Amino acid sequence: MIKHIVLTRFRADVSEATITEIYAGLARVTERLEGATGFHGGRSTSPEKIERGYMHGFSIDFDSFDDLATYSADAEHKRWGAEIVAHAEGGLDGVLVLDIEA
Repeated sequence: MIKHIVLTRFRADVSEATITEIYAGLARVTERLEGATGFHGGRSTSPEKIERGYMHGFSIDFDSFDDLATYSADAEHKRWGAEIVAHAEGGLDGVLVLDIEA
């Protein structure tokens, strides 16, 4: 299994409604692709308070790196990913992506 984790430092002018819309779009992509499950996303509520500006994130579980590659190549995923970058502070500099093999 691959745990795909994306953390975003959204610009201050980006509304929670916009972020929710982006995450809902990515959840729909996850639902329709084989080998992708468990979309979870939202705003951090960590009591530790060490997000360092990365207040939003999501994760998706993939059965394999091939399934992750299918997701990455998907046109709808690319659309929502571009929305994340467009709304992130500093563009791509405001996005962190981790893929952890479990």
